[in-house]
Amino acid sequence: MDCSFLLKFFFLHIVLLFGFLGDNIMYASEPQLTLDYYASTCPTVFDIVRKEMECSVLSDPRNAASIVRLHFHDCFIQGCDGSILLDDTITLKGEKKAATNIHSLKGFGVIDQIKNFVESECPGIVSCADILTIAARDAVILVGGPYWDVPVGRKDSVTASFELANTNLPTPDESLVSIIPKFLYQGLSVTDMVALVGAHTIGMAKCENFRSRIYGDYGSTLVKNPISDNQFNNLKSICPATGGGDNNITAMDYVTPNLFDNSFYHLLLNGEGVLNSDQEMYSSVFGIETRELVKKYAADPLAFFHQFSDSMVKMGNITNSESFVTAEVRKNCRFVNT
Repeated sequence: MDCSFLLKFFFLHIVLLFGFLGDNIMYASEPQLTLDYYASTCPTVFDIVRKEMECSVLSDPRNAASIVRLHFHDCFIQGCDGSILLDDTITLKGEKKAATNIHSLKGFGVIDQIKNFVESECPGIVSCADILTIAARDAVILVGGPYWDVPVGRKDSVTASFELANTNLPTPDESLVSIIPKFLYQGLSVTDMVALVGAHTIGMAKCENFRSRIYGDYGSTLVKNPISDNQFNNLKSICPATGGGDNNITAMDYVTPNLFDNSFYHLLLNGEGVLNSDQEMYSSVFGIETRELVKKYAADPLAFFHQFSDSMVKMGNITNSESFVTAEVRKNCRFVNT
């Protein structure tokens, strides 16, 4: 029998098994987050965050995607504990300079500003982790996305993990078989993964992260038509095969780049996913479940919004159990309290 067929058969069963486990894994109970955690201690916190996010997104719509990405990167590294916000110090090596973060994360100043306003109103009460989680929800709403209630009560970690930042986070060039386990490890299902990646409808990508895709199999996945061909040529002009341009950027959804909608999934159907990791959800031979989900969210924006909301709550509830024992409410999101 053909060895390549056996290999595909083996990996297919892995993916199907992961898909099953992802929806059924049980995790030890963590400290309970609640909707009314700040009802008596800082009742205005949600209003403060919303107001500051409104100003931030109005000044630059790209801030919405930046904050959502910050939240995602925080939660995938030892839970949603604000560790992504910590700067390096003599005694602490933060996560910001990890290979997966150093060129892709922005929005730290936005969180700093919100924190300053919250501290002036409710000093020492609201964690940076909660502020980031609330801000991510408001960022999505402000660019047309769905609403969801945000459970709160997180604490800020006094540690960070440079190592986990380099291993836990999906990368743009990864295959579907490699990415799915990273979501399952966090207790997120394949359905959660496909919905959460839909946040790329408002995201930007750097040339260094999509060069291999557009000079690789982009042409073979592309559904040929004048608009798609024009976009393909545009991507190549933004990101030359050689000679630099690593920091040049493009929208991952060029149709509605500043609107949170399901346009991203239509691009995947057309083979126009800018990142290999995105297009794999539709084009990979192993993407039996993910392909159907892409089709579903492309056809039904309400289904996408509903699942995205549920999956964001699920991701936001990934907690760092140690942080509830050793953690604190940071006065400055960039540094542990002294």
